[in-house]
Amino acid sequence: MTDQQPPDGQPDPQQPYAQPYQQPYVQPGQQQPYAQPYQQGQSYPQPYAQPYQQPYGYADPNAKSRIAAGLLGILLGTLGIHRFYLGYTGLGLTMLLISVLSLGFLTWAVAIWGLVEGILYLTDKTGSFSRDAKGVPLRD
Repeated sequence: MTDQQPPDGQPDPQQPYAQPYQQPYVQPGQQQPYAQPYQQGQSYPQPYAQPYQQPYGYADPNAKSRIAAGLLGILLGTLGIHRFYLGYTGLGLTMLLISVLSLGFLTWAVAIWGLVEGILYLTDKTGSFSRDAKGVPLRD
């Protein structure tokens, strides 16, 4: 089989389904009405990317525990341990530094902050307190 076409522009009779490639007609100053053919090295965009959803009844073995995060927030929230556990190192470091650098004067405020967050981690099932820093849902 040959890839060359007869001079009249008709497909080769040995390739009955082959069509001659023709550039679409485009008026001067306008864009082509459809995408260019695929070229080597290009990747197609992913249409309508769907967020990852876990199958029903599937528990991610790497997911963090909601109960552990809540209890760490209630008991050790002053030091921001629950934030470190969930991967929020910036907020955990902030809570720790406020407690330590204030020489204990602002520890009560950070303790209330940790208590409230601990309760939210225990009770929130769908909001921002139901996921870790990577976006993985917390397991029960």
